[in-house]
Amino acid sequence: MADDKKAKKEAAKPASKKETAKKAPAKKAAPKKAAKKTPAKKEAKSAGKKETGKKEAAKQPAGKKAAPKKAKKPVAIVVRASSRYVRVAPRKARLVADQVRGLHIDQARALLQFSPRGAAHDIGKLIESAASNAENNHDLVADEMRVAEITVDEGPTLKRFRPRALGRATPIHKRTSHIAVALSPEDD
Repeated sequence: MADDKKAKKEAAKPASKKETAKKAPAKKAAPKKAAKKTPAKKEAKSAGKKETGKKEAAKQPAGKKAAPKKAKKPVAIVVRASSRYVRVAPRKARLVADQVRGLHIDQARALLQFSPRGAAHDIGKLIESAASNAENNHDLVADEMRVAEITVDEGPTLKRFRPRALGRATPIHKRTSHIAVALSPEDD
């Protein structure tokens, strides 16, 4: 019985080695075939795309021309100005920016001039800069503009520490903002 078991084990071992030896070259050959097929597939796909373009052109009758493209609407002039690294928290500046958005420039100036918020001063200076850009660069009348869009994005945060009792320290985050304003001519 022991001899029969040994014979079965020996017979099983060479068979499994032969199978693995046969499988290994087949696996190695498969990637080579795939590598050879990929450029041919790409060429076939690009040729198919070229043919479809030709077919579409052939579908149109010779007597008829392609439909004319619609004329583009004239784009309104937008004058931009931006201020980066402004030392005011974005959350506080957005409160002021939301009040000014969409207003006529004279109304925006009046609102910012009498606003008690600190960010109003920085946004007011930025709107004045955009108005100057409109006059000098685009030959527009600054008093006939409106605040088309105003965005306040977050800039880098300055991280500082303040000493506290018992040798502790608490962090202080001094936030900065990137403010951008776009003015457009008032629609009459």
